[in-house]
Amino acid sequence: MLLKHGYNDLGIQTLLAATGTPKGSFYHHFRDKEDFALQVVGAYVGELDALLTTCLGDEARPPLERVRHFFDLTEQKYRAEGYMGCLLGGLGQELSGVSETFRRTVEECFSAISERMAACLEEARQRHDIPTDCDVQLLADVLVDCWEGAALRSRLRRDPAPLKAMLDFYINSLASA
Repeated sequence: MLLKHGYNDLGIQTLLAATGTPKGSFYHHFRDKEDFALQVVGAYVGELDALLTTCLGDEARPPLERVRHFFDLTEQKYRAEGYMGCLLGGLGQELSGVSETFRRTVEECFSAISERMAACLEEARQRHDIPTDCDVQLLADVLVDCWEGAALRSRLRRDPAPLKAMLDFYINSLASA
């Protein structure tokens, strides 16, 4: 519901009615709406972390294929949700200018994803699948940044084309460098 409505447009009453949750139960588990949203972000990041572990840890695949697999599975999740995009990106865009807590939380999440990507790209560099003189952390940061931009375009269009085009361009550019 946060992804569909956004933080500001999602009222507690709407959330409670949609989930059949009594108000007292909500406030037993969450201090307020911000606490709820931050816990949703935590659960979302937990799912991302598990997917990163599965995909990037799959040593049966070459490193660049592992990176691609993670993003392919992420795109499939977006498709199942009607191309609503990334919860982190959506909340980050909506709240980073008004909430330091959300800005910091979302930035830390993106940084953690980027670090995991950089480790896999370092493996690709060691295997000479990508140039040995490249900065893998910079490559990972650019990958996450580009993906988030493509996720926004995908959400706007309700179409996977921007995600696929970005990923094809990125992986092909790295592989041919």
